[in-house]
Formats: sequence, C-alpha cells, structure tokens
Amino acid sequence: MAGCTVVLLYQHFKAMVMQIYISEEAIIADIQDKFHGLYPCLKLEFFHTPYVDRVCNAKRNRVPPEMPIEKIRILHSFGWLDISHYRTALAVEHDLSYLFGLSAKVLHRSGSIWLQTTRAGHLSLEELNAGDGLKEPAALQLPEEPEKE
Repeated sequence: MAGCTVVLLYQHFKAMVMQIYISEEAIIADIQDKFHGLYPCLKLEFFHTPYVDRVCNAKRNRVPPEMPIEKIRILHSFGWLDISHYRTALAVEHDLSYLFGLSAKVLHRSGSIWLQTTRAGHLSLEELNAGDGLKEPAALQLPEEPEKE
C-alpha cells in the first residue's frame, strides 16, 4: 500500500511541473506560444537588451516572434525551462537570462492591455495568471485631526 502512495504522489508532482524545451532551432514564437497556452492571461516578451531594474523595456527593443533564438541569445545552450505554476515571474526571467542568455519579461493582462510585471514579479505564475495580488493597495488615509488618548 505504501508503494501505491509513493507512485500517486510522484504522478501528482509530475503533473504539477511544467516545462518548455528550448532547442537550438527554436524561434521566439515557439516559446511564447507554449507559455501563453499554459497561462492565457500571461505572455513572454523577448528583448534585444537586458532588463534594467524597475524600468519598462521599450517596444522598439522587442524581438519579433519569427526571430530564431540563436540570433539574440548570449549563451548558446539548450534545455528545459521550468514554468511550473508555483514559480515566480522573476524566477522564470532569471532562468531565461542565466541558463539560455535570453532577455525576457513576463507580461500580464490588465483589461485589454499587457503590462510588464515590474512590481508583481514576486507573484507566482498562477497568481499572475489569475490576476491575484495585482490590484494597487489602498492609499493610506491619515485622520484629519490627531486622535486623543
């Protein structure tokens, strides 16, 4: 009976791990389509220059979807990119940069526009896809007069 539990746990864990294989022949659209297929309210955008902390990348810096990754990456390696639901946007962006030499940002949908996750990178892909935690916190309101003790 204990063996069955281990197998079931393994199958459950295996189903939770989601990966994209980045090959030497891949084009940007391959990676974007697979990612967007798993997370419909998120997408990956690739850029010619690396991301600067808290600064949005310009549209003119974007890489077109038909571009082969060989032409834009710094590191010429291939392998699996973990895009499991519990991973953060920052972790995925970090892996793309340090494992594959690709500069990318995770974008989330807000109404009809796509926003870079400059302030929400700490959220998991699942949270971003669901829109959890993306609302601005309420502004702090100070009382008009000091409270009396």
